[in-house]
Amino acid sequence: MNIDQLKSKIPQTENAKTIFRLSLFVILAAIIVLIFPRYSNAFRYHFELEKPWGYNALTADFDFPIYKTDEQLQREQAQLLSTFVPSYKFIRGAQRQVLVMSLQDREWLDAEHFSRISVINGRTSKIYPLSEVYTPKSAYEHFGYDCAMNLELDTALTSSMRTKLLATLSPTQGLVQKGEKIIDRGDIVTANKYQILISLRKAYDDESLGTKQRTISIMGETILVLLFLCLFVIYLYVFRRQYLRSTATVSFFCLQMFIVIALACLALRFGLSVYLIPFAWVPILTRVFFDSRTALFLHFTTILITSIVVPAPVEFFFIQIVVGMVAISSLNDMTRRAQLVQTAGWILLAQTVSYTAITFAQAGAWSALDPWMYLYFVICALLTIGCYGLIYTFEKLFRFISSITLVELTDLNSDLLHTLAERAPGTFQHSMQVSNLAAEAAKAIGANALLVRTGALYHDIGKITDPLYFTENQNDTENPLLKMDPRDAAQVVISHVAEGEKIARRNHLPEVIINFITTHHGTSLVRYFYNTYCNAHPDENVDQSLFRYPGSKPTTKEGAILMMADAIEARSRSLTDYSEASITKAVNQMIDTQIADGQFAETPLSFKDVEDIRLVFVSRLTAMNHHRISYPTLNNGK
Repeated sequence: MNIDQLKSKIPQTENAKTIFRLSLFVILAAIIVLIFPRYSNAFRYHFELEKPWGYNALTADFDFPIYKTDEQLQREQAQLLSTFVPSYKFIRGAQRQVLVMSLQDREWLDAEHFSRISVINGRTSKIYPLSEVYTPKSAYEHFGYDCAMNLELDTALTSSMRTKLLATLSPTQGLVQKGEKIIDRGDIVTANKYQILISLRKAYDDESLGTKQRTISIMGETILVLLFLCLFVIYLYVFRRQYLRSTATVSFFCLQMFIVIALACLALRFGLSVYLIPFAWVPILTRVFFDSRTALFLHFTTILITSIVVPAPVEFFFIQIVVGMVAISSLNDMTRRAQLVQTAGWILLAQTVSYTAITFAQAGAWSALDPWMYLYFVICALLTIGCYGLIYTFEKLFRFISSITLVELTDLNSDLLHTLAERAPGTFQHSMQVSNLAAEAAKAIGANALLVRTGALYHDIGKITDPLYFTENQNDTENPLLKMDPRDAAQVVISHVAEGEKIARRNHLPEVIINFITTHHGTSLVRYFYNTYCNAHPDENVDQSLFRYPGSKPTTKEGAILMMADAIEARSRSLTDYSEASITKAVNQMIDTQIADGQFAETPLSFKDVEDIRLVFVSRLTAMNHHRISYPTLNNGK
């Protein structure tokens, strides 16, 4: 395959990756709709007696009866059965002068509170009070002689008569007509409205209506989920296109949403409160690895999707919006574990205040507050602290890097930096100066100062292998590179990049830090040895690849800043005049050379960014190298 064929396949590969990343959102939408809690009917409202109605005005879509409560039905049944009379018949061949039944039947009649029985004689029946009916024992006691049992319960007739009597009892007590308003937002669910809502729920149990409603409901859920995810994708495409180009980043976003929404659906299935779920995980995790704007937008998307199935969605959405804004505002840059505890405290306060406020606004009564909600908020705040474990997990899973990890990497007492300070003290001091310069420049243009500071500390870690080949580690000794062929000397210098990558991987440094090591020289020339060789061989067509770093070039603002800071700090050590003019000239020459060499072609730096960086470098180097006054000595020599 030639170069042209290879290049023609690159766009196809990128298109395939783009389609795959977009398909992750479609797959997420399908999974979410599948795990949404399915109810036995299409009535999706949640309500409680004497609580405010949290939805829009509800109007009847069809005629339906108002069912009586179980208590009403029991009372009416008891009243109706009080008039019921069990049916008995004479035992064939028995004497009929005295009515005698078994002791078991008499005990049953007493237990059921029957006071009369109907005795069938041929085609006629007659009602007798129980006072005129005896058991064999009571008949003997009353008449003084044995009386045989002559009555038995007509089970079939009694059951049939009881069923017919109960069938006359209506289970309903009215009718709601189509188009009639049932309840409005904020109305208290009184006992009467509660029974109407229960009746509407029963009406949806009709199989033909339920199936149709469920199908339409699932269709609506799918459209809403896809709409919300589509809006998030549009946001990424317009404002954060680099995130959309990363499969790891897209997978991270989708996984976050899935975890939180799945937990919410699981809670609903088991009848638990959705406020137990720490939705603040989404904005916190996104803010730790990315930016506040994306964190807030992803949080909005997550709670919008969850609002489709939660009870009282308006109240839920309002509270969770406040939670997300507070979480992001209180966690501007997470560099300490204690910040997460503080954030959880602010979230608890935000939930408590917002819930209390919205309940007062809707119901206007202290009695409407649910004390259990405050316990849910406390549990949720404690679960929010558990986000710290997820930060570590996602760092390893997606190879991201958090501010906490960066802070840990900047510890000068770490084994790797301690080794650098011992074996290559000059390189260590150079790295420290570069980190300070780069961090100040990053702050000036809004780049990640902590990231570039950390990368600067490790960028020359490869010089540990042969520290004496580099001038900053030579103490007035002859440079061994000067005795070598310039081409070999250049390769020795260039090799510190590859050595640095090996050392970094052995010490399990994050990939983003390794990227600083491999790109801090880009594909630039080792100019000292290149110029030396060219001057010694004026007639030779010199192969520049022997004097160029292998790259690759930096692709981020932070990588470009480190490249500038590294070259300028090294250049500043060779200056004899540290005036502002001299430093400005050196800074401009070095940056212009790198720009002309195309080292920043793949970075998002603007012309303004470059000018701001120049000013920072000049200001910092001038301050670092300012002249001090010489202290006078005493004339007596003391």
